[in-house]
Amino acid sequence: MSAKPAKRNLDWRLVLRIGRMAVHLLAGMAICAFVFPFIGPEKRNVHVRRWSRQLLAICNVSVQVAQDSAVPLEHGMIVCNHISWLDIFVINALYPCRFVAKAEIRAWPLAGWLVAQAGTVFIARGNKRELRNIFKGLVHALQDGQRVAFFPEGTTAAQGTILPFHANLFEAAVDGKVQVQPFALSYVDAVGQPHPSVDFIGDMTFVQSVVNILDGKPVRARLSVLPPMEGEGAHRRELAEAAHNAIGRALGVLPQAAAPQAETLQEQSA
Repeated sequence: MSAKPAKRNLDWRLVLRIGRMAVHLLAGMAICAFVFPFIGPEKRNVHVRRWSRQLLAICNVSVQVAQDSAVPLEHGMIVCNHISWLDIFVINALYPCRFVAKAEIRAWPLAGWLVAQAGTVFIARGNKRELRNIFKGLVHALQDGQRVAFFPEGTTAAQGTILPFHANLFEAAVDGKVQVQPFALSYVDAVGQPHPSVDFIGDMTFVQSVVNILDGKPVRARLSVLPPMEGEGAHRRELAEAAHNAIGRALGVLPQAAAPQAETLQEQSA
């Protein structure tokens, strides 16, 4: 008998959180509709950063940047592993970017419209003509001094794994002659273990994922900003592989590279 009131209270807390999130999404839509058309990119980024931080607070998500992180690029290409719909807002809460994302995100209730209004570029799978047009736009944005971000895995992956990187969009950094900076992102619980409510994989819907997070325990997002790589003169496949390896090592998914000193000793002994 005593367990029933606790369950009822939990349901009401979840309803309250869902309500707060819905109101916040509507407020974001109002900003996009009535404020964004009249302000420049810098002021838009201020709104994007503030709104994203407030959304994460509603979702009980705190953000921690690794102490050994590199200095984030003011402009250039950002690439990150992809775990959840939260990824966009974690990055935007710190370093607002113009994102490139799969077309399915546009169908997210309310949030899909919001990320579109924030400047997200959507790519439909298998549409080579659209990809070429988007590629030209990305090169122009990079040359114009913008910070562009995308998830080179192309889809979300469960924590503890990292999928192969698609190399196509790395060509925009080569043509734009800008640096590529990898971000490594993970989500943990209070004891530092991968958080069970965050993975957004398989047949899970956006709404189901939102409920899992709002109904779960507090989440800590850990972001490592890794050293940038030169895009000018590089090959897109080499950039993709280097970024994949750097992120995989930062997440502990791939083995750490040998230290440069050790390699030098081996070369000398040889």
